[in-house]
Amino acid sequence: MKNLRLQTSLALAIGAISTHSLGNGIAINEQSVSGMGTSFAGRASTVNDASVLFGNPAGLSKLERAQVTGGLAVVDANIDIDDASHETAEGDMVPFAAVPFAYYASPLDERFSWGLGLYVPYALMSDYENGFGGRFKGLTSKVEVVTLQPTLSYRINERVSVGFGPTLNKIKGTLINKLDNSAVFGSGETKVGIKGDDLGYGFNAGIMVDIGDSLTWGLTYHSKVDYTLEGRTRISGGNGPFLSAFNGEYDASLDFTTPESVDTSVSYAFDEQWTLHAGATFTRWSRLQEIVVENRGTPSLLGMQPIAEVSEELKWHDTWSYAIGASYRLNPQWVLRTGLALDPSPAENAHRSVRIPVGNRKVFSLGAGWSPNADLTIDVAYTYLRENPAKVNQPGKELAGRDIAPGFSGEYNNSAHGLGVQATYRF
Repeated sequence: MKNLRLQTSLALAIGAISTHSLGNGIAINEQSVSGMGTSFAGRASTVNDASVLFGNPAGLSKLERAQVTGGLAVVDANIDIDDASHETAEGDMVPFAAVPFAYYASPLDERFSWGLGLYVPYALMSDYENGFGGRFKGLTSKVEVVTLQPTLSYRINERVSVGFGPTLNKIKGTLINKLDNSAVFGSGETKVGIKGDDLGYGFNAGIMVDIGDSLTWGLTYHSKVDYTLEGRTRISGGNGPFLSAFNGEYDASLDFTTPESVDTSVSYAFDEQWTLHAGATFTRWSRLQEIVVENRGTPSLLGMQPIAEVSEELKWHDTWSYAIGASYRLNPQWVLRTGLALDPSPAENAHRSVRIPVGNRKVFSLGAGWSPNADLTIDVAYTYLRENPAKVNQPGKELAGRDIAPGFSGEYNNSAHGLGVQATYRF
């Protein structure tokens, strides 16, 4: 029972995963469609609209007028699982879903600007079919983090700006997986569901420098965020003289920290039409070495009391992701964008799970911005994401010497299409 609870709690702890968003690990990039068109290559050095509040809060001071930016991005993933070790590996693992965002920004005077952003930095929605061979490792996962960020930006001089914004982060999630009753004095399968939530606090800070009339450099720091998730575990369907004793609800909690990241980029305007963007992002995934879970209130049977602290190794490593992109000003009304990104996975084959079956990614993007007048801009973007094959090999879990959560192995070949649209209105 220890190992069963560990599986569901582990998934909740890293429930900020968007299995096939435009970011890797537990990151999600769907906070700006104008940035999506260049694969976010110039995220820290480009000021397109109020969504710069997330990309680099220093950029708010470069917005000359008050404005509202809002939109959403949708991701349609295709998941193929080869060489699976169980009866079926099919299923709609990542249902079609939308990720919204909204920002407001306004100058206060010639040097100060302020803004407010509401966005989703982390999200997960995966749903395997009931007969999925890895259902004992993970069947359904629905988790999201919503962030509210007030921000202040200050223009030090004509070339240097800085910005800072505290973040209020709400995490909540629901996770479901199964337990094999037949292994322990019963028949059928036990359903294990967990719900939990918490508030976490962090900050984003940035600097933007116009090195010359044509070259801009930016640097953004996204802080770590500490969570203590509190919730309940519900176990149902257990039968037989042993498993039926675990049916019921139990309190659970765990500590978890999302890692800090540093995003830097440069944007160079060759002329009034062409601008080149290049960026790199460092993420300290090595914070995720293990997850420690506490269970409270489960019964003590056969001398076992599975409420002590338990842990599972992740052994994630730090990563650098890279992107390059370009924008072309066709005329005063239209701008065209494209980009390419390389985004490595922090997970290794030995520790990859069915809830997070991600590999190294290549991302190609196209985008456009249309301004019918000086007050309104509509941005659209399309992205195609392709991953290297990602192997999953999870061993079985035992209780009283019996395999209650059979192991699963397979190779995931993943791809996804992303589409985004946003509108900016200035006043």
